[in-house]
Amino acid sequence: MASTKVICFANNKGGSGKSTTCSNVGYGLTQLGRKVLLIDGDMQLNLSLSLFDEDRVLAFARGEKNLYEGIRRQDDLTDYIVPTPYENLDLIPSSTLMSSIEYELFTKWQREYILKKCISKIRESGRYDYILIDAPPTLGGWVMNILCASDEIIIPVEASPWGLFGLGNMFEFLEQVREIVPDLKMGGIVITKVDTRKNYFRQTLDTLKELDDVKVFDTYIRVDSGIEWSQDNNAPVMAYKKSSRSAKEYMELTKEIDAAE
Repeated sequence: MASTKVICFANNKGGSGKSTTCSNVGYGLTQLGRKVLLIDGDMQLNLSLSLFDEDRVLAFARGEKNLYEGIRRQDDLTDYIVPTPYENLDLIPSSTLMSSIEYELFTKWQREYILKKCISKIRESGRYDYILIDAPPTLGGWVMNILCASDEIIIPVEASPWGLFGLGNMFEFLEQVREIVPDLKMGGIVITKVDTRKNYFRQTLDTLKELDDVKVFDTYIRVDSGIEWSQDNNAPVMAYKKSSRSAKEYMELTKEIDAAE
């Protein structure tokens, strides 16, 4: 049976390019012949909006088959999967009600493992090579749930004066999670929104490379209007404009992630 790897994209700071990176890596993996399931764990719905138009995403959010409903009911999430317009790329959509997921989890037994249990049949089926989860920009019980369900975490970090803000809190939180799931792996940090004309990129890179036992991906993602246009058209940039600089960079990043042990 095929082994399914679960990777979450998380950063407690908003605006890091987390959802964009998750959707584009997901699409990129399908271009390498992989089968991928994306899970939108954020009430902002950005991952869902990177694949479907707003009306369709809101219909998912208001319906009975979204992540919030599945977690609330502690269902097997197999029946919550929807195919996207792209071959070998599926999605479990989110809901704006995810804002109250902490309350739903609070009274549950073994609450840290609910998502892990809900995706266990999907994972055991070997239907997918990868499950990629977009986490919200918070540190709490729901993000702990996501991390407990994951094999590794990838942290997108924006190359800006505030890009590294709060990263120490993220690492402290990861240490707490590792007390529960010691095998959780740090997949690496990817630097996003890079403007090579400014010093922020070099400062960010130098600071990150000083960290012990933290991989920084060789590929970084530069600022590119193609990303904004693709978001406006509800598509991964690699699908919307394959020739763009950011599409090529995301493809290189995808290859790095896929090649990792």
